[in-house]
This record gives sequence, C-alpha cells and structure tokens, in this order.
Amino acid sequence: MGQPLLNPITLFISNPCTSSLSIFIICILGFYTLHYPHASPSPSNSQTALIFRRSFLSSATNATVAAYLRALTQHPHLAGTKPSLDTIHYVQSHFSGLGLQTHTARYNALLSYPLHSSLSAHFSNGSHVDIPLAEPGLSHDGGGGGGVVQPYHAYSPSGSARAKVVFVNHGSGEDYRALEALGVSVSGCVVIARRGGDLPRGEAIRNAEKNGALAVLLYTEGDRRFNQGFERGVVMNGVGDPLTPGWGGVDGAERLDLEDPEVLKRFPNIPSMPLSAEAAGTILGTLGGAGAPPEWRAGVGRVGPGPTVLNFTYQGEKKMVTIQNVFAVIKGLEEPDRYVLLGNHRDAWTYGAVDPNSGTAALLDIARRYALLIHSGWNPRRTIILCSWDAEEFGMIGSTEWVEQNLVNLGSKAVAYLNVDCAAQGPGFFVGATPQLDNLILEVTKKVKDPDLEGSTVYENWLTKNGIIDIQRLSGVDSDFASFVQHAGVPSIDIYYGRDFPVYHTAFDSYDWMRKFGDPLFHRHVAVAGIWGLIALHLADDSILPFNYFSYVDQLKHYKDVLSHLLDGSILLDPLTTAIEEFAYAAKEAEDEAQKLREEESTSEFVMLKKRALNDRLMLAERGFLDSDGLEGRQWFKHLVYGPPSDHGSKLFFFPGVADAMNQAKSTKTGQGQAKLRHEIWRVARAIQRAARSLRGEIY
Repeated sequence: MGQPLLNPITLFISNPCTSSLSIFIICILGFYTLHYPHASPSPSNSQTALIFRRSFLSSATNATVAAYLRALTQHPHLAGTKPSLDTIHYVQSHFSGLGLQTHTARYNALLSYPLHSSLSAHFSNGSHVDIPLAEPGLSHDGGGGGGVVQPYHAYSPSGSARAKVVFVNHGSGEDYRALEALGVSVSGCVVIARRGGDLPRGEAIRNAEKNGALAVLLYTEGDRRFNQGFERGVVMNGVGDPLTPGWGGVDGAERLDLEDPEVLKRFPNIPSMPLSAEAAGTILGTLGGAGAPPEWRAGVGRVGPGPTVLNFTYQGEKKMVTIQNVFAVIKGLEEPDRYVLLGNHRDAWTYGAVDPNSGTAALLDIARRYALLIHSGWNPRRTIILCSWDAEEFGMIGSTEWVEQNLVNLGSKAVAYLNVDCAAQGPGFFVGATPQLDNLILEVTKKVKDPDLEGSTVYENWLTKNGIIDIQRLSGVDSDFASFVQHAGVPSIDIYYGRDFPVYHTAFDSYDWMRKFGDPLFHRHVAVAGIWGLIALHLADDSILPFNYFSYVDQLKHYKDVLSHLLDGSILLDPLTTAIEEFAYAAKEAEDEAQKLREEESTSEFVMLKKRALNDRLMLAERGFLDSDGLEGRQWFKHLVYGPPSDHGSKLFFFPGVADAMNQAKSTKTGQGQAKLRHEIWRVARAIQRAARSLRGEIY
C-alpha cells in the first residue's frame, strides 16, 4: 500500500524542499567518511554534533510526511483485524527499506469487538424513532471486514435495557450529587452523559452503575459539521492485557481465566455505547422532570427521568488476537547498552489520520532523516529505538506488554522514552514531561521553526501565546508513556500540537480532514518531528545526559505547598520537607559535577568512566520514585509522584497515594483516616529520599 519506498539518499536529493546548505553538509560529511572510514565522526564532539543536528532539521519535507500519512490512512486499521496487518507491513517495510535493523514483538491479548447494537426512542405521544448508530455514507462492520468498525465501547458487556432516560451531565460523582439534590434518581434508568471534564469513559460508566443505572450512552459536543460522529473508545479499567497483569502476554504465557475476579473487576457491569451529538440532541430535547442545574451549561433544559423511553441493545465479544509491535534499532557506537526510545502507536479506531497516524508519519520521517545522517557518517553514542506500538486504543496494550516483558532491561538501561500520539490535532504546542527533561525541551524548541508564525521559533510562539512556559506532567493514563513512567520509572516526554479535535475517534478522522482542517500544509507534523527527533539526538549523543533535576526540586516544593494548603495544618509535612531538601542537595551536587565534566577536555578512559557513572545516576534517579508495593488496590501503578488518582475529582494531580488517602479519609473514622494519610506522606518522602540517594550514588 502507499508510495514505493525510495533509497534515502535519492529521497533526500530529489526533494525540492531540501536546502542547498543541507546538501553541502552531506557532501562534506560524506567526503570525511570516505577518506577516514575508521574514524567516524563522534557526535559527542560539539561541532560535529551541531552539523548533524542542523542537517537533521534541514532535511524535513512536508510532502514526504503527507505521503506517509496518506498511505497509512487508506483504510481503517483497528488492532487485531486483517486490515491492520497492512499498516504493520508498511511500517516494517519502511524501516527495513532504510537499512535499519527491524524487529517485531508479538503478543496474544484479549481484545473486544462489536457484533450487534440497536437503539430506539419512544416518546410520550406514542411515536418512536430508530436512532442511527453509525456515521452516514460509510461502510460499517464489526471491524474485521475492512470497513469502519460500528460505534462501540471496547470491553462493554453485552446487555439490553428498556427504561426512561436521565441526563447526567458528565456523569461525575459531583453530577450525581447535584441530581440527588434535585430529587432525581437514575436507578432503573438509561443515562445519557456528555464527554468532558477529563472524566474517563470507564469512570462515567462505573459512576452510573454505582447509582443503579441500567445502561449508559455517551456523546461528545463539538463542531456542528461533525455532529453525526460517534466517539469510539475503551471502558476497561487499567492498562495492558487484562489476562496477563504485570507480565508480557507472549506465546505460552500464564493467563488468568476470563472469570477471575482480578479480570472481572477491570470491566464495567452495565452496557454502554457512544452516541452522536445529533442523536443525543433528538433525545434530550424531549425530556421532562427537573430543570438542569445552570452550572452544567449543556444546552439541556430538563434532565428527566423521561418521559422518553429508550430501548437499547448491545452485543459484543471478547477474543484473543495477535498484536505486533515494530521496532527499528540504531545501535550506539560507544554505549550500545543505553537506550533512547521514541514511540507512537499505529492502531486506530477508524482511519486514524490524527490519532495516531499523524504521529506515525512523523516517526517514519524521523527514521528517514536518521538514515540520511547514517549515510553521512553519523553513529549515535547511545542506541536509539523507534517503537511502533499496537493496540494502544484498547488500553495501551502493545507498549504495556513490551514494558512488562522487558522491565529489568529497561530499568537498568533506558535513558528516556519520548512519546508522540497525535502529532497534529490543531493549533497550539503542548508537551508533558517528567521534570528533569524541562530544560532540554526549552532548548530544543528554541531551535525549531514555529509552524504557525513565520519568523518565530516554537519556543517564542509558545511563550507569547501562554505568557508562561507550561509543561504538563504525566499523571494520566491516556497514551503509551503510562507504562514507562508509572510502572518502569523511565524519564519521559509526550509531545503534540492542538488540545482537542472534533473528529476524535470518529469515522471523520481521515486524511481529508487533516488536509482541510488539522494541518493543511503539514507544517505542524514537521515541527513535531523536528522537536521529537532533535530531543532524541541530544539524549543519544550528548556526552553528559542533558538532565537537570532543579526543575524536579521546584515541582516537589510546589506540590508540598499545595498539599499543605489542602490539609490546612491538620498534618505536619516535615518528612516531605526534609526529603525535598535532601533531593535539592543531590540535584546541586549532580549539576556541579556535570558542569565540571562538560568542561573537561580530556578523553581519557578515566574521564569517560566518570561521565558514564554520572549519566547512570542521572538516568536512574527517576526509578527512586517507584515503590515496589505500588498504589493501594492498584499495585501496577508504582510511581508515587506521578500517577492517576482513584478519584478523578481529586484536587491533586500528583502524589496519587496521598490523593487516594485523602479521598478515603472522607468516609473513615478521623483517626484511621489521618493515620493512613500520614503513612502515604511518609511513603512519598521515602521515595524522594531514594531518588536523592540514587542521584548522589552513595550507599553510606
């Protein structure tokens, strides 16, 4: 499928967008390599590294990225289906065609597919209407026949309900309390909720189940031009294959039974499915009962129950399928046992032009540009691995299984993981990261042209638009960085353009939408690829890893202050204060040592060993924030600074164990709740101390 792959040198020279400066650089480096074949230029040399980085940026082409995206989105490619094999082979062929070492990793995982669904609305005047459950004008099927998969929620149980309907806003705990105050009960009803407020689909369904609802329909508000779209998605709790929690689902692996309580607790017990905004409007406009709270601002006058009755049926199946991750490996010349990983998932609910293949196209272009550098004589100091994940849409399954299978190697050898899911959703640059990577992000964005403001860098436009530089943190479980940060403790980054887009997980997420709305000239794709690839070059080639833990210190101090404000003096935070001071001292020692070694011109073995030892401490400090016991009731999540709270209404987006204890304290005796909270604060303090000692490298 798609365009034939070209030799990377041919691609480079034939590209009209390539600058003459880049060709000149390639010629110089090629001459060097030909005449000194055993003295490949070391990227650790600052001038040589600068030449390669400029060459990487100058070899970008909008047309090439567009061609990759067009090829990737010719048909839907839901994970585990026959059409998904085409995209697997396309990515694999691209990597191998560039001369890169290419590997695949196969896993057997439990995925979920629809078989049949129906919905009809019965009104008080005796009339009824069958609600369409598919985007118009498209071929829909259960996912395996090449058409767009019919709208469904993965891992929803099969079921049916005939009952009055109630509107529950987003379906949060707070929304149900508001309904209770109005005297409205959802028990025995079908509820309709609108997506939003950062509440995960599964949480909205579990809240409905707790309140006695029989079924849930979720719709997404947005651009009226796409109000016939259905937002498909997963409703399973947690990440990874549910039958192999904590270990890779390879051939012959141990698997839990489908009826095992550990498996069942990950699935909701009432059926659900997506609804289009157009269909939701048809139903919600007929409701009576209490008036909607004004703060909901949903354009809905009354919330029900009824008088409209919905007749709902969904039938699906869970089955074992084979998924495949694809890797391209560029071996490091001096430290081949240190890994810089760039990852993007490949599977999509439909055509996936934005989610995820805008990111896949960027990854393929980085591979092409790295191949050009290799042909010019470049070899990275450390190993670079390009990762194309499968089955992310079902709960980050491909990346999670791989991380679980390779946990020890990643724990000792992974420098960083750099994630891009949706490279181009719309305007505005966004990035999330673990804090030691903040400075590197700032430096790289100063070197990449802004895609939306001519004559500006990404950094300059980012600062101008926001007034501040806002780097988010990776506490969510909404992309493939989750297992790297929250389970393996690997420093990570997540990069994207655009906060939201109206065709998310719908059949309208197509190449045509991207060309018309998302990124018509593919400038944002190029910017993301530039930032992504350049960050990786620094991490792979800098003799001293560009980690700066002062940002981490500042964040931890801020978190402690926020927590202190929320607790209002009810619990002393002395353990946290002491641990953060210790961490700050370790950060200063590490930075001072790094600065001295950067100024050291000697290339003696002794100096190289000192750099290696420092790099290991910089790399491994993040692992200190892990706790082997994990979060209570959610042991897979082991990071005590960044992870999802069990209550998504929590005011803490950090210290997830503390957030859980604060939530539990509301429903327990004061003494017990306070003791639990103090214990979780001590756990965080000990994690910070572990990270500090790792950074210092001392055991005495």
